[in-house]
Amino acid sequence: DHPEIKEDIYRKNDRLLTFLKDVYVESRDPPVQVKDGGDEHLPCKLEEKRLTKLGNLGDLDVKKVSKGRISIVEALTLLNNHKLNPQIWTAEKIAVEYSLELKEVNSLLEFFIPFTVQEFPKETKKAI
Repeated sequence: DHPEIKEDIYRKNDRLLTFLKDVYVESRDPPVQVKDGGDEHLPCKLEEKRLTKLGNLGDLDVKKVSKGRISIVEALTLLNNHKLNPQIWTAEKIAVEYSLELKEVNSLLEFFIPFTVQEFPKETKKAI
């Protein structure tokens, strides 16, 4: 918003330009040395990624995750889907849908249970 600052940014400095013209950089990679250590130090395989099933957070949603992992939004979604329709959303279907191992999905469904919020009518509050 300040024109004098913008002017300073876009103005060329001849003194610095002459210094820059005098700079010469030569760069070379060091020679590659092959070691006879067998295949113990092979480069690791790049992790396979998959696109996530996005939630409603827009730019804050995680876009890609490693195969075998899920985002928080996906975890909540699959737990809720299984809770509402356990016949349709079986552990096998969830494992295929989210690229997970069946053993991990079974553990997830066993130990992570979403809460159910229940509101009692005002008449029964006194009875409780």
